[in-house]
Amino acid sequence: MLASALPVPVVGLALLVASGNLLLPLRQVVTIEAKMASKRDFFQDPVVERLLMKHGFRVHITNMGSREIAKQDYEGYDVVFPSGQPAADLISRERARANRPVLLYRPFVSPIVLATYRDYAEVLAAEGVAKRLPGEGGLAMYYTLDMRQFLDLAHGKRKGVQRDAENGYRWDEIDRYDHVRNGNKILAQTSDICEANSAGTYLGLVAFVEHGNDAPDSAAEAEQLARKIKPLLVEQGLPSSERAETYLSPDGQSIAPVSVIYEHQFLAHQIEYETEKGMTDDGRVLLYPSTRFVTEPQLVALTGDGARLGELVSKDRELQHRAMELGFRARNATSGATSDELTRFLTERRIPVPTNSSDDTRAVLPSLPLLEKMIEIVGDCPDRTGSR
Repeated sequence: MLASALPVPVVGLALLVASGNLLLPLRQVVTIEAKMASKRDFFQDPVVERLLMKHGFRVHITNMGSREIAKQDYEGYDVVFPSGQPAADLISRERARANRPVLLYRPFVSPIVLATYRDYAEVLAAEGVAKRLPGEGGLAMYYTLDMRQFLDLAHGKRKGVQRDAENGYRWDEIDRYDHVRNGNKILAQTSDICEANSAGTYLGLVAFVEHGNDAPDSAAEAEQLARKIKPLLVEQGLPSSERAETYLSPDGQSIAPVSVIYEHQFLAHQIEYETEKGMTDDGRVLLYPSTRFVTEPQLVALTGDGARLGELVSKDRELQHRAMELGFRARNATSGATSDELTRFLTERRIPVPTNSSDDTRAVLPSLPLLEKMIEIVGDCPDRTGSR
């Protein structure tokens, strides 16, 4: 009778004492100020936000492209998370010159891929430029793309026959079965090359192939090569929006037949699609370049709180598992190798598992100063060095 008359706050206090929670210190929530590119997909996921909050972190994100992150001021931020190594290297060098070293974390990886639609992939397969990768089930979801032959089509060279090099082939010219009715030139579209790591990396891939599977090693070579490949990257413009958003939109196919994105963006779409509809999205497929470059996104910790966040996302099992559920290839915290969890996860959901050919050529990007110069030439990028 007496207990029922107690005020509600007193009852709550009694419950806290009984459970022992009153003796625990209240967890202080630290707000992390962050600049991020495409890897914000991970930190803006509601499950990740809840897990971070459980560990006392809230992440406030300023969204911008990887190269833009490196070129602009990042004072007052705890972490920056560009999508690839070149931008992270720019930041590390700048901080080292100022005697302000950083800590780097690599919680997961995601290869650069060329996302397309089944009809276009089959046109390239019939041309001998793409090849279906083996997998379970009927329809192939993954193809390997011969980068040399793909670029030859853009140069006006087909099956060893060269026509006017300035007049590259168009989709409807090579489509013998009338699968696609598209008069655009055969090119891969990227995000803004002045801002996005995916675009800069694709530039590096194209340059590597055009230079005889070798990276340029002098400023003169890099400048000449950049001017040579510029039409292959800007012929259809340099859209500033995220290519993945356009590719996954209902009108994506009519906007860009081939888009440069990250593998995790495609896999995250397939995982969500299968969860909602019980099947895969068979209309969308991936082209894996035969000349490949695996991006190594690096979380750059600028403060102590940023370092604590980097340690957490790199080692916490729940966060690593959630990264895998979002399509990332999570790293093994002890060995540094990517885990097999993603393979098991996709297999359980009957989503085809990506398999790369062991014959693929590993591309090498130009040195950082040469890559920067090539990006500036190809993209006609504004000088932002004074904005830091």
